[in-house]
Amino acid sequence: MARELVKRVYFVSSKGNFAKDYKFCSQIQSAALSVSSNIAEGFERGSKQEFIRFLMIAKGSCAEVRSQLYSALDVGHIDTDSFTSLLDYADQVGRIVGALRVSVENKKNPPRK
Repeated sequence: MARELVKRVYFVSSKGNFAKDYKFCSQIQSAALSVSSNIAEGFERGSKQEFIRFLMIAKGSCAEVRSQLYSALDVGHIDTDSFTSLLDYADQVGRIVGALRVSVENKKNPPRK
């Protein structure tokens, strides 16, 4: 789902005035990319605490995308339908990342050898 969020953000931000606002376009694309990147990096770190930390960063990146969507709507870079659809999707991704964090926190550590 995080990868799909990237695709959707890139699709919307590559059109019209949004695409011409290079700094804003780059910022929202980077935030969306950060979600899946932090999930992957945290998992590869190999420790429960590192994974949890990176999941929290990924969730924060979802919030950043949502905040930027409001700004994109306010300045006319996206229409209301695109805004609503993307906002709902980013919210759903954030909730899933949050639930994964809780699940990882509650998982018992394997016995050490």
